[in-house]
Amino acid sequence: MLTSVLAFWVIYFSAKDHTKFIFSLRNPLYLNHWNIFRKSFFPETLLDLEASPTETELRIKGIMEKLDQLMPPRPFTNITTTTSAKQSRATILSPQDTYCRGDQLDVLLEVRDHLGRRKQYGGDFLRARMSSPALKAGASGKVTDFNNGTYLVSFTLFWAGKVSLSLLLIHPSEGVSALWRARNQGYDKVIFTGQFANGTSQVFSQCGLTPHSNAELCEYLDYRDQEAFYCVRPPHVPCEALTHMTTRNANISYLSKKEWSLFHRSNMGVEIMKNFNPIEVLRCNKSENIETKCQLGMKTPFPSGYTVERRWITVFCKQMELNERKNTNDCLKRKLIYLMGDSTLRQWIYYLQNAVKTLKVFDHHGVGVFKTHVLLDAERHTLIQWKKHSHPFVTQQLFSVKDESYIPREIDQIAGDDGTVIVITLGQHFRPFPIKIFIRRAINIQKAIERLFLRSPKTKVILKTENTREMYLNAELFSDFHGHIQNLIMRGIFEGLNVGVIDAWDMTIAYDTRNVHPPDYVIGNQINMFLNYIC
Repeated sequence: MLTSVLAFWVIYFSAKDHTKFIFSLRNPLYLNHWNIFRKSFFPETLLDLEASPTETELRIKGIMEKLDQLMPPRPFTNITTTTSAKQSRATILSPQDTYCRGDQLDVLLEVRDHLGRRKQYGGDFLRARMSSPALKAGASGKVTDFNNGTYLVSFTLFWAGKVSLSLLLIHPSEGVSALWRARNQGYDKVIFTGQFANGTSQVFSQCGLTPHSNAELCEYLDYRDQEAFYCVRPPHVPCEALTHMTTRNANISYLSKKEWSLFHRSNMGVEIMKNFNPIEVLRCNKSENIETKCQLGMKTPFPSGYTVERRWITVFCKQMELNERKNTNDCLKRKLIYLMGDSTLRQWIYYLQNAVKTLKVFDHHGVGVFKTHVLLDAERHTLIQWKKHSHPFVTQQLFSVKDESYIPREIDQIAGDDGTVIVITLGQHFRPFPIKIFIRRAINIQKAIERLFLRSPKTKVILKTENTREMYLNAELFSDFHGHIQNLIMRGIFEGLNVGVIDAWDMTIAYDTRNVHPPDYVIGNQINMFLNYIC
């Protein structure tokens, strides 16, 4: 071993291009080559996150402690002791015959179990919404948990007309506790299969976010950001030959049979206020005067807006109405726009391709819908690019891993200027995995944005939060509860950064889409909010 090491360094120092080699060890593009060298000489070394806690590790620990306090264990012996939507009591405080637009209407909720007994703790996952179907109007309500079995549900009456109130019990607190425990127990609820190129044939091998095999591994590591991905090395095939990936759900659950009963269709998304009549809201000559233009760095309240006739109206800044022929083209002129994330952001590419006729598709080659997508307007020097975020990416469709990097590394490759815009979304593909991997990625992205602002303070960065999605999927893997927690984490980590926020969570509740890929009119309003930030 010692002889091999000495021989390596002799060759290295005698080589004419040794400076190039030094650069390669520091460059993330050469990370895989360095991993092969490191593995040959130090095969016992794996990514060790426990040896000496870094600042990131300490931040992750602090966030985890706060989340554990937010969702303490709530074991139960029978479903009758869990929260019941039917038995719980909602009461409008200071009810009136009519209300004025702009008023706040408060509802006091007392939750009870299936036997009618008052519960002494909170933690239920609730969703409040107000709507006027005839006006195609909707808005989120705000839920305040007093942690004693009572909640205050607040609705801001944004428009005039007959308004219906809704309060759904998505999961009882016992279900929330079970989901939180199950989520953080293992990385094996999704199976990753890597495709390696072996001449003209392909070889498939098991991969994952943790090294869960005693076989020889290919380690795809990012030491700076402490990110890792592993594959079992196929015989006689180099690790660099990994080209594609696919996933499928494993037949593994960390929920007990009793806990699964809480996630039956009949127990999810149950209406608490179904016996309430619509309320009457009048204009009362109240006018809306918002003078401040939408700008990066603004704090977004919840709710951040509402929809009327399917048009999204923000409540914290003044929107411009943009159209394709002039305003939008003027706005996009000389812009380099990088969309980084999942397929909910890829929808923007599809929408813009149809809505802005001067944007033309540039074939970036590759196969399938998860390849890099590019739109160009050569005359106006506009480029819009979408790239998927790296592992974990959960889909049964085969996708390439050769042209991707983690979002922090993608940001590091962008020089930035006042015509550069980055949009980031993160979350849907992280829901089946322990929350620590999501926290780490969010922190690494925050650090990358801070580095970007040091070299280019005028670059614009926008965060699009997660969409809500279908309610009756596998709750352990994809429940909106996971998205809600990730939303809280992102907001906490990004607080204080000079970034814009497009609250897709709020918007998809207001539109009541219940689909991870909402319809075009929702995407159009997300993009309109984006254009208001950058124009």
